[in-house]
Amino acid sequence: MQSRHSLSFTVLKLCVAAVIGAGSATAMAAVADAAPAQQFVLHTDRMIVKYKDSVPAGKGPAKAAAISAARQAIIDRAGQQFGMKMQVLHSIATGAHVFKLNQTMSLDQAKALAAELMMRDPSVEYAEPDRIMTPLFIPNDTRYGEQWHYFEATGGLNLPPAWDKSTGTGIKVAVIDTGYRPHADLSGQILPGYDFISDLAVANDGNGRDSDASDPGDGVNAGECGAGSSASNSSWHGTHVAGTIAALTNNSTGVAGVAFNAKIVPVRVLGKCGGYTSDIADGIIWASGGTVSGVPANANKAQVINMSLGGSGACDTTTQNAINGARSRGTVVVVAAGNSNVNASNASPANCAGVITVAATNRSGSKASYSNYGSVVAVAAPGGDSGTGNGILSTLNAGLKAPGADSYASYMGTSMATPHVAGTVALMLAVNPSLTPDEVASKLKSSARPFPGTCSQCGAGIVDAAAAVAAATGGSGSTYNEVEPNNTMGTANSVTTSGTVVNGNMGSTTDTDYFLVQLPAGKTLTSTLTPGSSTADYDLYIYNSAGTLVTSSTNGAGAVDSTAVINNGTTSASAYIRVVYYSGGTGSTSGKYTLKLVW
Repeated sequence: MQSRHSLSFTVLKLCVAAVIGAGSATAMAAVADAAPAQQFVLHTDRMIVKYKDSVPAGKGPAKAAAISAARQAIIDRAGQQFGMKMQVLHSIATGAHVFKLNQTMSLDQAKALAAELMMRDPSVEYAEPDRIMTPLFIPNDTRYGEQWHYFEATGGLNLPPAWDKSTGTGIKVAVIDTGYRPHADLSGQILPGYDFISDLAVANDGNGRDSDASDPGDGVNAGECGAGSSASNSSWHGTHVAGTIAALTNNSTGVAGVAFNAKIVPVRVLGKCGGYTSDIADGIIWASGGTVSGVPANANKAQVINMSLGGSGACDTTTQNAINGARSRGTVVVVAAGNSNVNASNASPANCAGVITVAATNRSGSKASYSNYGSVVAVAAPGGDSGTGNGILSTLNAGLKAPGADSYASYMGTSMATPHVAGTVALMLAVNPSLTPDEVASKLKSSARPFPGTCSQCGAGIVDAAAAVAAATGGSGSTYNEVEPNNTMGTANSVTTSGTVVNGNMGSTTDTDYFLVQLPAGKTLTSTLTPGSSTADYDLYIYNSAGTLVTSSTNGAGAVDSTAVINNGTTSASAYIRVVYYSGGTGSTSGKYTLKLVW
C-alpha cells in the first residue's frame, strides 16, 4: 500500500487479511413507525438465489443455473436450520431463481436464511429476501405541494422516502420558543408544556411562570423594546416552528410536518421584546427531564430540543451548563445559527458546545442570504429566502397583536431551518431510540448531501432525511449501484451513508470511476475495494478537493485494496475515491467490483 501526505487528511495504513463482505441491510427495522397511508412490509415468503454458473445476458436472455439434486440437498439443509422448506417458483431475467418459502419470515430471519445458504454452498453468487415494496408515502394535505422544502430534489429535505421508514412515533420534541397557539393542524400534537417567563412585561399574559404555555402574542409598539425600536405585530413564532416539526399530516388539510407522529412539548421562554437567558436555561433543564425549583416535574421528557432563538456574544456559562445537563439526560439540542450573515462563532447558543447548529439554505440549495455560517455550523437545512413561493410554509395565527383565527404563512430564517433538523432527529430516534446526542450529530453530518449551490462554511451539507434515517438504523449493508458517467471528479457519484457498498464495474480498459464522500471533521474514511474475480486488478486512490492524491492501494490481481484517511480539520472535507482499471476483465459481468465506504 502506498500513501502520501496531505494537509487536509491524515493517512492511515491498513492491512487486509481477508475479504470484507457486505453486511445485510437493516434499514427496514421500524415496523411500529410506518406511515399511516400504508404499512411498510417487513416480511416475505420468497427468496432470490443466483448461482455463479448462471448464463449472463448476452446476445440472448440470461439463463438460470440448473438446480441439481446436490444443490437441492444443500437448500433443504439450510432451510431445516430455520424450520423452512424452499421450493423453486421460477427464474427471472437476471439469471436468478425465485424460491417460495413454506411460511412467512421476517426480513431479518430471511437474511439469516440467505446467509446460511451462501455459507453452505460456495457456488451461490448471492441470496437475498424477495422484499415486498410499497408506494412511497405522499401526504394528501391540501398545501403540501407548496412545501418544496420537503420534497424538491435541489433544495429539499428528501422526506418522502424517509416517511416510509419513520414518522417520529413515540418521540417528544420540546419547542423552546414563544409558546403555541391551538390550531386545527396541530390538534392532538401538543403535550402539556410550561411557561417559564418570569417577567410580567415580557410575558404579556398577566402573570409569571405557570403551566399554560399558550402564546398570547408578542407584538410591540414603537419604542417598547428600547429607544428607537420598531413596532411589530405578533410573530406566533413557536406555532410556526411546531407546525414544521409535527403538523398533522395526511388529514386532507393544510400542511405536513417533518415528524408528524412525534409530539410537541411547548416551552414558553420568549415574549414581548424577547426572553431572558435565565428563563431559557430553566426551560432547557425542565424540557430534558431535569428539576427546576418551584416547577412540577415534566411528565413528557423531550428526546429533542428545538431552539430557534439566539443573541450575540460568547456562549454564557448558564446556557452551557443547561445544555450539558440536557445532553447528560440523553436529549439532543438543535439550535439556529442566526440570521445576520456573519460567523456564528459570535452567536449564542449557536456557539455553545454539544449542540447541532443549523444554517439555512434557499430553494436552489445555496446559502440563504441572511444565514450565519462558520466552523460551529454542523449542517444546513431549508430556511427559505426572498421571492414568491420560496419561504417555509407552516401553521400560524391570523391575529395581529392578540390571537385570531388559524392561518398558514411562509416565513424564512434559520429559525425555519432548525425545526427541519429537529424533526429529522425525531425520525432517527423513532427507529433507533438508543442513539446518543453525539451519535445523532455524527450520523446527521455523515449522511448529509453535498450542496447543489454555494454554501461556504455551512457544515457537512444539506440534511437528507431519508439518508439520516437509514444511518440511524445502522447504515451497514446499504447498497448503491454506480451511475455513469462518473469518470471525473466533477461527475463523481455522491455517497452519503456510512457503510454503503457500491456495486460498480470497469466498462473498458480505460475506465475510471469517482465517488465523493463529504467526510465530517474528526472522522476516518475507510475504503475497501474488492474485485469481482481472481484475475481482475483494479486500484484504489483517494484525493482531496484540490485533486491532490492523499493515499492509494495498488495490490495485485484478485487482491482486496483498502486504505483510509482522517479528516483532522474543523469542518467537513471532500474525499474523492477513485477506482482505476489496471488489468483483467471488463464489462457488465467480468468487470464487476464492490467498494465499501465506512466513516
